[in-house]
Amino acid sequence: MDRYHRQSLLSQVGPAGQKRLANARVLLVGCGALGCSLADQLVRAGVGSLRLVDRDVVELTNLQRQTLFDEDDAKASAAKAEAAAARLKRINSTIHIDVIVADVWAGNIEELAASATLILDGTDNVQTRYLLNDAAVKLNIPWVHAACVGTEGRVMGVLPGITPCLRCVFPTPPAAGELPTCDTAGILGPAAMVAGALAATMAIKIITGQFQAQDQKLQTVDVWSGRFSAIDLAGAKDPACPCCGKRQFIFLDADRAESSIALCGRNAVQIRPTRPWDRNQFDQAISRLGSAGELEHAKWFTRCRLHEPAGVTITCFRDGRLMIDGTPDLGRAKSICARYIGA
Repeated sequence: MDRYHRQSLLSQVGPAGQKRLANARVLLVGCGALGCSLADQLVRAGVGSLRLVDRDVVELTNLQRQTLFDEDDAKASAAKAEAAAARLKRINSTIHIDVIVADVWAGNIEELAASATLILDGTDNVQTRYLLNDAAVKLNIPWVHAACVGTEGRVMGVLPGITPCLRCVFPTPPAAGELPTCDTAGILGPAAMVAGALAATMAIKIITGQFQAQDQKLQTVDVWSGRFSAIDLAGAKDPACPCCGKRQFIFLDADRAESSIALCGRNAVQIRPTRPWDRNQFDQAISRLGSAGELEHAKWFTRCRLHEPAGVTITCFRDGRLMIDGTPDLGRAKSICARYIGA
């Protein structure tokens, strides 16, 4: 019997919908709690091609909510996208999974999304979500926004040209520190699972062509109180919206200079170069780090546990990104990198 038999029995899916799922090419940005839930459900549902993009590695604190990883992944500090793909291939070997260990930013999002039929939001920060919105509207690709913090989650489907986009509903990104994060408010694993289930359902509706007018809504849930609600967005599409109305893609056109960011849920900073490194630049950086501490080599990166300062590690990814664990201070992280590898 076909593995999707129970799903294709549903009148909402049927054989035609199952075929659409098999032909779908999905870009999933972020393999954290939401990303794990989304990837697991869509691979089990039979989506044909899944591109996983994540910049981070697995840590022990991830295991409370990120269901595609285990203790071995955490011990190995495995790249999340790679570890997730390995697990997903054991779940469904018929799915094509493309693994990309990279930071999603204005310089690469259009290339990553170019062949996608749907974009999924598994991110953990506001700026990337507005970037996804810009890219989806510009490229006319449907996307599903999802977010979760504490015991709450929210989900919203965006079909460019039909529904409101993210900026119609939330015109301006909140200022730094304005919203709670997993660092400040924590996160309950089941909240991410429920938000992921709502987002996966929205994704299946869009892929199978079952998205209806009544699906234009912002769904919110608080799993602790058991409260579900939905805000009707049918009249929220704004002709004056800078993104979908005026087609001003300010997040795509943002300054592409070197950037630094403190990572959510991590005592760490990421530094991204102005352009990706070549093999020679990567080898030179590793050579410099070799005298600074103990090196650990992996497929996608090399990590150095520094002798000084104690408790700090530098992870150098092949694209030139540097992750400095042991400090949330941007200035200190940059100083450490400049000291050891000149970055």
